[in-house]
Amino acid sequence: MKKLTYISFALLIIFSSCVSKRKLTREQMREETRVGALKRDSTATHNKLADCNTTTDNLQKNNTTLQTQLDELNSSLQSTIANNSKTIANSNQTIAKSQMTIAEQAKRLGTLEGLIAAQRETMNKLKSTITDALVNFKPDELSVNLKDGKLYVSLQEKLLFKSGSAVVGPDGVDALKTLATVLNSNPDINITIEGHTDNVPIKGKFEDNWALSVARATAIVRILTVTYGVDAHRVIASGRGQFYPVADNTTSDGRQLNRRTEIILTPDLTSLFKLLNQ
Repeated sequence: MKKLTYISFALLIIFSSCVSKRKLTREQMREETRVGALKRDSTATHNKLADCNTTTDNLQKNNTTLQTQLDELNSSLQSTIANNSKTIANSNQTIAKSQMTIAEQAKRLGTLEGLIAAQRETMNKLKSTITDALVNFKPDELSVNLKDGKLYVSLQEKLLFKSGSAVVGPDGVDALKTLATVLNSNPDINITIEGHTDNVPIKGKFEDNWALSVARATAIVRILTVTYGVDAHRVIASGRGQFYPVADNTTSDGRQLNRRTEIILTPDLTSLFKLLNQ
């Protein structure tokens, strides 16, 4: 009986020992599990911290870049403001110069209009003077007209020449004498003598109508300059032949009108051209 008691006590001790070991093992497993979880949490936390540090570094770099860009923008803005200020100043100067130019142009235009008006008045007076001086000649012998600022004294063939001739007759010489008096009184007037014919082919002394028209213009120039003292530097002689008719060459009356000599009087435009070229 006593021996059984010892055995039971031993078994009880062994059972208690096994129970304690199992409990300890469970506790150790729980601790290991908890430690593992803590390690994993720590690793995750470290990873998040590393990510945050990386993000912070990137943000700092971005902030530095943005600050640099901002500085550059401010510098560019200041430069633009300065340039705009210069541009505005230059524009103001340009406007001021333009206003001066406009005033100068207005003054120049006024001077130009004055010259044109004076020349128009001169030519109108000249027309009246020549018309009055040649009043004794018939309208079908000569005419005086203003056209494009020029005065045209048109002398018909029957007043000046015989058919096919370049010799001026007595009546023509009288007309040229009267005209020369007026021209000598107006030394600023330039003179062009143009000979014109009809389109009927010519026979005789002259090769063609063109040669005849030139010869007639030259004959009149000689009378005005040599006989009556008109300054030869003011005079031009030219022949137009049949190429500038004023009437129809298919009729007798038209051909008669085309056989003419035109004395074209032009005002001295030197002052006008000088002003235009300034």
